[in-house]
Amino acid sequence: MQNINQRRWLTYAAVILLSLAALIFANYQFAKTSPGGTDFLVHWEGTRNFFTTGTSPYSDDTALKIQTMVYGRAAEAGEHELRVAYPLYSLFFFAPFALIKDFSLARAVWMAILEICLVLIAILSFRLTYWKPSPLLFALLVLFTLFSYHGTRPLINGNAVIVVTLLLLASLLMIRDGKDEIAGILLAISTIKPQNVVLLIAFLLFWAFFNKRYRLIGYFLGSMVILVGFSFLLIPDWLTQNFREVLRYPSYNPPGTVGAVMISWWGDIGTRLSYALSGVLIVLLGLECWLGRHAANKYFLWVAFLTLALSQWIGIQTDPGNFILLYPGLFFCMEMISSRWKQKSAGFLVTLVAVLTVGIWALFLVTVQKSYQPIQSSLLFFPLPIVAFLLLYWVRWWTTHSRNIELSNQTLEI
Repeated sequence: MQNINQRRWLTYAAVILLSLAALIFANYQFAKTSPGGTDFLVHWEGTRNFFTTGTSPYSDDTALKIQTMVYGRAAEAGEHELRVAYPLYSLFFFAPFALIKDFSLARAVWMAILEICLVLIAILSFRLTYWKPSPLLFALLVLFTLFSYHGTRPLINGNAVIVVTLLLLASLLMIRDGKDEIAGILLAISTIKPQNVVLLIAFLLFWAFFNKRYRLIGYFLGSMVILVGFSFLLIPDWLTQNFREVLRYPSYNPPGTVGAVMISWWGDIGTRLSYALSGVLIVLLGLECWLGRHAANKYFLWVAFLTLALSQWIGIQTDPGNFILLYPGLFFCMEMISSRWKQKSAGFLVTLVAVLTVGIWALFLVTVQKSYQPIQSSLLFFPLPIVAFLLLYWVRWWTTHSRNIELSNQTLEI
């Protein structure tokens, strides 16, 4: 019997390794012939340059190397400067890939990791609420995660936001299961893209304080001390260098907030509208977080996903390429609709997925601009956040009146 089990596990391992090798090979063929991967390239080269020459990833020399790889020269005025703007401890995240000298191969391996993460984002989103969609709907939603615009774009660009989204999902899963130590560590690691997670982490720490979940706070802060402190050992003034790059980032990027988009479209009127929008969203988010300070179960998840949704419009620098962060919230709303409408929900959910997939891809293709890579229009700031916001408020009453959550072995009324 033991030999049979060993052969079975060896067979599983062989299938997994062969599948992974095939995936990397397919990605490698794609990477050699297709442009892209610049998000990954910036951090791959920044990490390689640091570990091989000791040069700061925030230096002009590093930026010039990256620009030369992309443009064949230094970036000119008006072009993307392709500078490292992540915290220094992100180097440890990219270090294994920086050991690969061939960028196309490194990109292929990184893409394989991101593809696996995209599938896991869908699966963990279902597990978070114990949703068991039908096999066909399950397959459709996994394909949606992989091939919709906001899944495919960060995959092709090599954007670490996919991994960050998975880390946040895993953190919420650990919080749900009472494993606050692991959740705190995962949240700290997710800060490699701090602008994408800062408001959600603030809410989670706020919630943890009111619910006496002090281990979550302690392990998060302790992990941050280790990450930040070790970075100071590598480059004593890295925080100043990083802060300079963060301030510099908007100057060579397209508008990175909805407010900046409004200003670029309508000038002074856009400025006033952007202030009004940010003010309204800050008040709304503050109110919902306060009301949800003792939230449990699905109401807790609802506030978390609302925080992620409003983060995209509240005035923090971001990009439509980061909107994979909204997918767990979408799946959460789909689960709520499915649990209420039962079989009647299937048609609506399939239609919603089709409209989001076709509509956003069509908007991108109609408005795309050609440059060192396809440049998306600022119009893409709007469709998915609007849909996410409307869906979240559609299901709000159901979540606030939920006392329990479906358990693994039994279903309670919610």
